[in-house]
Amino acid sequence: MAPPPQEISSESGPVAVSAPAVVVTVDVLTAASELNQQRQQEEEDEKQAWKYLDVRTEEEMAKGHLHSSLNVPYMFLTPQGTREKNPLFVEQVASLFATDQHILVGCQSGKRSELACVDLLAAGFMDVKNVGGGYIAWVQNGLPAVVPVHTPPQPTAPPTPTAAPAEPAT
Repeated sequence: MAPPPQEISSESGPVAVSAPAVVVTVDVLTAASELNQQRQQEEEDEKQAWKYLDVRTEEEMAKGHLHSSLNVPYMFLTPQGTREKNPLFVEQVASLFATDQHILVGCQSGKRSELACVDLLAAGFMDVKNVGGGYIAWVQNGLPAVVPVHTPPQPTAPPTPTAAPAEPAT
């Protein structure tokens, strides 16, 4: 806090002059400690924030997804057109999330994400919730989503006809 202003006299009357502000100086160890405490608080706040895990396929994600969602497919499409469970699903999720993080799990309609929640809870994740209705319900309720904009290719002008050389008269 700055000290109160002092009055001095001049030819035109008293003038208020502020005293210089008091500057607080800390040593580098104190500064480092304060920054570390701030980082720890931010990390704690980050842990308390809910994260969205989208378990749809990459192809489904490419058609639209929630902003800042992370994608780990629960199932893959096989060349035969059937779905096969991702054998590394829990391991891949564990590489992105701590077991005590708050995770909202969504898919296209809510069924795969429900199965994914069962697997995550069995693996020791403590706070996972299935998003009922999935991405379809999210969009139907007018909630924000990242949807790629497909722009048609620019039309090209037809080639300009060139005059063929005149045939010599025979």
